[in-house]
Amino acid sequence: MAKAIELTDANFEEIINGDKPVLVDFWAEWCGPCKMIGPVVEELAGEYDGKAVIGKVDVDSNPTLSAKYGIRSIPTLLVFKGGEIVDKQIGAVPKNVLADKLEAQMA
Repeated sequence: MAKAIELTDANFEEIINGDKPVLVDFWAEWCGPCKMIGPVVEELAGEYDGKAVIGKVDVDSNPTLSAKYGIRSIPTLLVFKGGEIVDKQIGAVPKNVLADKLEAQMA
C-alpha cells in the first residue's frame, strides 16, 4: 500500500507542480491533533495511489515551507492543483472531508 510522501524544501515544488492533485499535511511530532489525522492521511495515500499525491511536511524540519504558506496552526492540510492552492483545511477532520476535497479536484 502506498504511503504519504515526505515533502521537504528540496522536493516540494517538483511534487506540487505535477499533473495530479496533491494533498499536503503540515504537521509536527509534538502535535496531538496531528497524531489523530496522521493515520487518516496515510489511508488516503493508499486509496488515492495513482490518482492523487499525498504528502506530509514536518514543520519543525522545514520552516521555510511553513513560512511560505503561512502555516500558523497545525495540522493544516493544503490541496494543490497545478502548483496552486485550491483548498485548505485547518485542524483534524473526518476522512470523508479530506476525500471530498481531493475528489473535487479530480472532477
